[in-house]
Amino acid sequence: MELILKYFPDLSEEQQQRFAALYDLYGEWNAKINVVSRKDFDQLYLRHVLHSLAIAKVCRFEAGARILDVGCGGGFPSVPLAILFPEAHFVAADSIRKKITVVEGVVGALGLTNIEPRCTRVEQIPEHFDYVVSRAVTAMPEFVGWIWHKIRRGQCGTLPNGILYLKGGDLAEELALTGKRWNLYDICSFFEEEFFETKKVVYTAK
Repeated sequence: MELILKYFPDLSEEQQQRFAALYDLYGEWNAKINVVSRKDFDQLYLRHVLHSLAIAKVCRFEAGARILDVGCGGGFPSVPLAILFPEAHFVAADSIRKKITVVEGVVGALGLTNIEPRCTRVEQIPEHFDYVVSRAVTAMPEFVGWIWHKIRRGQCGTLPNGILYLKGGDLAEELALTGKRWNLYDICSFFEEEFFETKKVVYTAK
């Protein structure tokens, strides 16, 4: 929890309580349904919560913004972002039922009303969103093909509406195949921990 306050010192009391509750909540759920690798569970705040919040260092969402998390797994990045941006609305989508069960349990226990877990394939989601977020679910050309038509033009945050994607490694070739113009943000420029050395937020506007 100290790690979150180090980079987000202006959290409200309620936000601090919700972030603090994540460790025990995910611990309980992970014992039943393994959604966070057991070998790095002790690093939950570093490798999952803070990593998710790197998106907030690139773009802050306005009240009323609608954000889709594709392949949310156990709720990353959408659960930490929903805590940080209580006035924005999130849809956390994953096609694997047991993962959405965990997200439902965590969201319910936290009393988060601005996030809607959905067990569905992204192709079956009918509505449009201001931003799409995700964490390394598939190769970028395939990902863009899934969601590009679901993003509406406009600006509901500090960047124009678009994709904010958490990914590591050498991305140049993969991003070039999408035919879009991308901005790459090194997470190590926001967070000093060694874990983030090769990790990036990649962004493109609609």
